[in-house]
Amino acid sequence: MKLWKRNLFVCWVGCFITSISLSQIAPLLPIYIKNLGINNPAKIASYSGLAFGITYIISAIFSPIWGSAADKIGRKPMLLRASFGMAFVIGAMGYAKSVNILILLRLLQGTITGYITACTTLIATQTTKENAGAALGTLSTAGVAGSLFGPIVGGFIESNFGFKNVFLIIGSSLIIVFLTTLIFVKENFEKNEKSILKIREVWEAIPQKSLTLISFFTYFIMSVGLYSVEPIVTVYISELSGNIKNLSLISGLAFSISGLANIISAPKLGRLCDKIGVEKVMLFSLIISGLLFIPQALVKNVSQFIVLRFLLGLTMGGLVPAVNILVKKITPNSLTGRMFGINIAAGYLGVFSGSILGGQITAFAGVRWVFIMTGILLLANAVLIYFKVYKKGGIYKSKDYYVKDSISCD
Repeated sequence: MKLWKRNLFVCWVGCFITSISLSQIAPLLPIYIKNLGINNPAKIASYSGLAFGITYIISAIFSPIWGSAADKIGRKPMLLRASFGMAFVIGAMGYAKSVNILILLRLLQGTITGYITACTTLIATQTTKENAGAALGTLSTAGVAGSLFGPIVGGFIESNFGFKNVFLIIGSSLIIVFLTTLIFVKENFEKNEKSILKIREVWEAIPQKSLTLISFFTYFIMSVGLYSVEPIVTVYISELSGNIKNLSLISGLAFSISGLANIISAPKLGRLCDKIGVEKVMLFSLIISGLLFIPQALVKNVSQFIVLRFLLGLTMGGLVPAVNILVKKITPNSLTGRMFGINIAAGYLGVFSGSILGGQITAFAGVRWVFIMTGILLLANAVLIYFKVYKKGGIYKSKDYYVKDSISCD
């Protein structure tokens, strides 16, 4: 088996377990905070929001730092650092005696996270241009699949074994990820003189500055679009269905159906990048996704909403691999870790901004306007991609990477 294929398999499993582990925590935070002695509903909501958001904000700060370290000492050490560090910190959350300690540990989690980012960087640097789309598309499904199962697994563990054991089991699973990575992931890392460049020198060494910024912006907008809606899905379903008995079950289905569609489409759209060009897949995904968001504001019942969520998942499945492929294609290997670190930082900021945006729009204009504004945002991003990427595909040339006559994967 080729080295990149073996690493892809190990990284997929590691990212899947990591995503399951991390996605278990968020739904349980309000209940856990209540168990720590906070009984006021307003304070529970406030502390839950802080505990959830602080991890993403700190991760956005540290992702470029760890990306830079990956370029200097290798990607495998970053995988080991992230998996072992998260195992220790999340395991310790089970022993938190107060909400302040829990928030402090969530902050610390944000400083050491980065397993999935390091996996993406490793696979991006090891695959050839013929396999990049399929490999990165496949890898992107691990996080989505894990996030689907995580809340279910977390709820089962909490119901049967208690809160403390949720965190201990997560920590133990991440130790397994650490050991699996240590034994099976192989990297032939060669340090490059560009890996020790300072920030200004790194920016000067990037061949396509404008296109790089567009890639980061698109990842940010994509994350804003996804997370502007997630906090209000349950509210919207309640509005559509009235006093439905199985609200949590139907809401869970609405969340999961989009992720399931993403798993189906991401590898296929990643391969399509290799055939017709990453800029075409990115443009198509943004346009169709934007158009699919708007009718979600006009549905009359839950069934219509769930069908549109499934179709949305199919189209948005092309965005993550497309952006990652584009970053890979326009970045010299010696700077890949830093660029993916900044890219994921843009995503973390998008998660935080989107969750705030969705709540504010709902408060001022109503829940349906969240879908309309999100659709408009994605369509505006599509216009940017059309004029700045799609129409100018033939001008991106550099001896530092394998783009020749086009930014397509051909």
